[in-house]
Amino acid sequence: MSQFGYSEKAPNGLIHAMLLDGAGGGEFLSWEQVTNIDDGQPGLWLHFDYSEPEAQRWIQNNSGLNDIAVDGLLNPNNRPHVLTRANNLLLILRGVNLNEGADPEDMVSVRIWTNGKVLISARKRVLTSTQDILASLDIKAGPKTAGELLVQWTDRVIARMNDTISFLEDNVSEIEEALFVDEPNQLRSKLLKNRQQCIGIRRYIAPQREALNKLATEPLSWLSDIDRLALRSIADRQIRYVEDVDTIKERASMVKEELLSRVSEELNNRSFVLTVVAAIFLPLGFFTGLMGVNVGGMPGLENELAFWFVVGICLGCTGLLGAYFYFKKWF
Repeated sequence: MSQFGYSEKAPNGLIHAMLLDGAGGGEFLSWEQVTNIDDGQPGLWLHFDYSEPEAQRWIQNNSGLNDIAVDGLLNPNNRPHVLTRANNLLLILRGVNLNEGADPEDMVSVRIWTNGKVLISARKRVLTSTQDILASLDIKAGPKTAGELLVQWTDRVIARMNDTISFLEDNVSEIEEALFVDEPNQLRSKLLKNRQQCIGIRRYIAPQREALNKLATEPLSWLSDIDRLALRSIADRQIRYVEDVDTIKERASMVKEELLSRVSEELNNRSFVLTVVAAIFLPLGFFTGLMGVNVGGMPGLENELAFWFVVGICLGCTGLLGAYFYFKKWF
């Protein structure tokens, strides 16, 4: 007898129904085969697009799952976490968005419920790690049981983060190298984007680290010792990725401080030049203003060389002030 409530046709949003063959491969099933499959048959994998209304209704009314599991599979705002009850597991993961034209920090959610025999999963956007699992099953090198499917899928989700985090690290290194070469405005925009990506990724992988640590210690009878060792290794890798993102953020903050220091130094240099110029021309302005007063008794009014005499005084004052600033090491 089937464990699922009767449904005449496959709901829109069913991406695939597959039965693992226990030898690293799998067979795609028709909906009629799914509805007639025996309750004790292990290795059934149902994968849904939870944004489809029919898929939502089937999970709510025909899957046989309780309200907590249904909410975990369908809630669009779930953050990474793990819940267990008896021998049932609900796992929410986030993977890097590697779809064309997408931002990596806009992470893709995958929700998994399993009791060790049946695995029901849901997503909204395509996750590359899912395609990896299907490819491995196609060549008979995939998971043999629902437990192995869970472990290998989790492993692929985490492994796919490596290239993105390495890319962010390379970006910060490029900005550091260009710090004293490129214009600050160009570097600020690159640095801002890098920091935003780090913050967006860390928002999800930090709680995911805790979820994976918890998953490795859950008392689920269908997880073998090898599976638990693999999950601990995956959790350790996730911890390292969180630490790498934190390091990138710290390096970006240091670059930002150095960039602000550079901009401030350039502004101070320009202000200093203006101050020196003002200091030189201020007494000259006073002198020429005084000589331009239209009152009686001004000396040199009748002398043809008086103008050049005033010019000479101005040049002399300029030279004296320049020499004074030079010896004071003001420039």
